[in-house]
Amino acid sequence: MLLLVVLAWLLSLPTVSPALANGLAATPPMGWNSWNQVRCHDLTEDVVRHAADALADTGLRDAGYRYVVVDDCWQAPTRAADGSLRADPARFPHGIADLADYVHSRGLLFGIYAVPGSRTCAMANDGYAASGIGSLGHERQDAETFGRWGVDYLKYDWCHADTVDGLDRKAAFEKMRDELAALPRPIVYAISEYGVSSPWTWARPVANLWRTTDDLGATWDSVLATIDRQATVAVHSGAPGGWNDPDMLQVGNGTLTADEARAHFSVWAVLNAPLFAGTDPAKLSGEDLATLGNPEAIAVDQDFAGGQGRRLDAGPGYQVWGKPLSGGGFAVVLLNTGGTTATVSAAIPGSWTVRDLWAHRDVGTGVSATLRPHSAALLKLTPR
Repeated sequence: MLLLVVLAWLLSLPTVSPALANGLAATPPMGWNSWNQVRCHDLTEDVVRHAADALADTGLRDAGYRYVVVDDCWQAPTRAADGSLRADPARFPHGIADLADYVHSRGLLFGIYAVPGSRTCAMANDGYAASGIGSLGHERQDAETFGRWGVDYLKYDWCHADTVDGLDRKAAFEKMRDELAALPRPIVYAISEYGVSSPWTWARPVANLWRTTDDLGATWDSVLATIDRQATVAVHSGAPGGWNDPDMLQVGNGTLTADEARAHFSVWAVLNAPLFAGTDPAKLSGEDLATLGNPEAIAVDQDFAGGQGRRLDAGPGYQVWGKPLSGGGFAVVLLNTGGTTATVSAAIPGSWTVRDLWAHRDVGTGVSATLRPHSAALLKLTPR
């Protein structure tokens, strides 16, 4: 199929509000998050230590995966007598400050999870037996605790705080933003309300990144559904410091094949999406490690030149995504969404040298690829 794609949208990038003034996340943050790997009850300090070791040992740390984020279920069932949060004593016997020190010793940064309401997502969905461990009424205390522990990144997850606690999303997220801003320690602020209230329209002055969709599953159908949702969100992108977040990577998980994982990563790269691995880095296959660690694909993700990737064309069995790159070039994803091998092409006005970023070689001047089912080509177009 031949797609005639005109990048006229580059001439009409929207005006957006300023990014959160904390000076952080100038490029999309990258790292590892515990949730997709172990979910709730299997989370331990050893899991986190081993993930930090593997990021360093596999080269992923040096490729840019710097944040080690402990998701839900790190908390003890109740707060301490003074109201402060504490780690589960059986699964985190050395405490969070010690764990953060270990992560830092491996040349990495440390992240943690909290919620604006009274209960966490695992309390609601995973039978996590706890009470009062949400930050509602403890925002300042929790922020100060995170600062003392050496936290560098906070994932702040909505978890039904409207229906359970009557909270307003924007106001609740702003409250923790202000408490973090008062700390001497800089902390990247990631909020997650699953795109329900269109946070891309209001969250830029509030957080460094915001979820645009519900949880991403480790299936091709889920990846495609999430990709489709980004088509309407991308037009709201703006300057660095605030990023649309289509959720953590599922590379290496579930039923995703190597081709599907690479296609998933290709689109996330063109979206300037935060890149958080969600599997055991020490157990990645060679193909999946090469996908996560591809320096040329990562460079596309980290290159923001005025607009994140947009869907340029789509039809039965195919999609084309593209975005500008620094230096006047473009990154293009040719995506075969169908179940048979197909050729996907794009006619981009101009004269280009085309490089295949998965094959790591120049492939001529045409923007075209013959693709297996559920696979993608990630191409870099450089002006000739």
